[in-house]
Amino acid sequence: MTVTQQEIENRLWDAADELRVAIPEAQYSSVVFPLMFWKYLSDTWEHHHEEFLADNEGLDDLSPEEAHEIEYRDYQSFEIPVIHPGTVAERRASWASILATITQPGLGQRVRASLQAIETANPDKFSRMFGSMTWTSEEVLSAEVLTAVMQAMDRTPKMHEGNMSHDVLGGAYEYLLKRFSDGSGTRAGQFFTPREVVELIVEVLDPQGHESVYDPTCGSGGMLIASANLLKARGGRGYTLSLYGQEAVADTAGVARMNLFMHNLTQFQVEVGDTLKDPRFTKPDGSVAQFDVILANPPYSLKWKPWTNDPRALGGVAPQSSADWAFVQHMIASMDPKKGRAGVVLPHGVLFRSGQEAAIRQRVLDDDLLEAVIGLPANLFYSTDIPTAALVFRASGTKTAERRGGVLFIDASKRFAKAKNRNVLTEADIADVVTSYRSEFDADGTPADPDGEGGLAARFVPTSEIMANRYDLNIGRYIKQAAVEQEDLGALIDAYSLARTERQRTEQRMFSVLSDAGIEGFDE
Repeated sequence: MTVTQQEIENRLWDAADELRVAIPEAQYSSVVFPLMFWKYLSDTWEHHHEEFLADNEGLDDLSPEEAHEIEYRDYQSFEIPVIHPGTVAERRASWASILATITQPGLGQRVRASLQAIETANPDKFSRMFGSMTWTSEEVLSAEVLTAVMQAMDRTPKMHEGNMSHDVLGGAYEYLLKRFSDGSGTRAGQFFTPREVVELIVEVLDPQGHESVYDPTCGSGGMLIASANLLKARGGRGYTLSLYGQEAVADTAGVARMNLFMHNLTQFQVEVGDTLKDPRFTKPDGSVAQFDVILANPPYSLKWKPWTNDPRALGGVAPQSSADWAFVQHMIASMDPKKGRAGVVLPHGVLFRSGQEAAIRQRVLDDDLLEAVIGLPANLFYSTDIPTAALVFRASGTKTAERRGGVLFIDASKRFAKAKNRNVLTEADIADVVTSYRSEFDADGTPADPDGEGGLAARFVPTSEIMANRYDLNIGRYIKQAAVEQEDLGALIDAYSLARTERQRTEQRMFSVLSDAGIEGFDE
């Protein structure tokens, strides 16, 4: 029987909901995703094991070694090993095997031993896949709660290709990611970029078959997966992409690996480490590796230890108070010189802040690396409600002729729909931004074929004009609509200041009258 998306999502959430008595919702992912992935691996292994047995009746003529060789050569793509061999505790490290012991003491220890055994038996595929597994400790998660979660998850339909597609399975994983972020806000949102923002960046960068895609702050892997999904949706083969990611938090990197695998994407490499301090993808000479497509939503205004002597420091070194431009410099250094392009989402401050950031901005513009600035709405993200901008870069000399010597500005700041906890970009909003990005512009920098009254404000601005504005990239300087909105804000601030001054004058007159009448203490 075919499993519906709704059915598996409901069952998985029922399992996650058992954690409500034990840990905050922001921590659900560290428990639910390893268990879900373990069940998926076990169900898949057992499905293929049954096929092997059905196709090879009369195995009495084969030794255990020969049977093992045939099964893993022709049927299995990974191993679920036996733990504690030769002892009374011997059992396969599978979901069903451990679930059968659920009433016995030491459940968390057996779960941990099983997950570690799977990682060890499949180092090329599952090394460090399950994260730190601290939740297997009785002090963190009681056996009673772990039992309830596993029993609820066991009611989920079998997670193998004979019972559900990878689209359904991957969709369920994405559902949980979003649900955890919706419910817990900032903490979970730190590794989850809203899917519509991801889709916008991927649409603009347009990955092609057999290209390499890299996310230096990959979180749960959403941008890498979206790249493959877009290619697949256009009739291409998403699995031909080579996917690379780096993530500073080991448990989050594990979430990304599981996410990719459940989407049937196996050509990936996710490394753990601080991208700015210790980039894990490098060439033999020590310089950073280069890729066709680089995309990221890095942590905003991150305090960091600035480089002292690093070739990535194009135009200077970003200040200690904010690593925003350091992430951009890393991405620029990571672009393939022939067709590399990069897209990054950052706060508006990167467009106009002075000092060291201004010097970097000037060099990037002088080298004609910045292709577009797209102003996004406020409150799109779980971790912040500030407005952000998407910046698009192209490797030196690779811009199209009509885009050279300037920057395209698009104002999409008012294009959103209201959701429960935040604003969202609709499919129409994304389509309009992509249309504006791909438009042709006349000699004045305005769209040659505007898409009507409801279209986005956009303008191609020559670098000479940006230079005249001291390399300030504030969108309001170049697009009238954004500028008018900024003037309105200024008028409100002026009106507030006048009203505040008048209130203070009135209070002083009142205090003076009260004092003359012998009434004291109101001005304290």
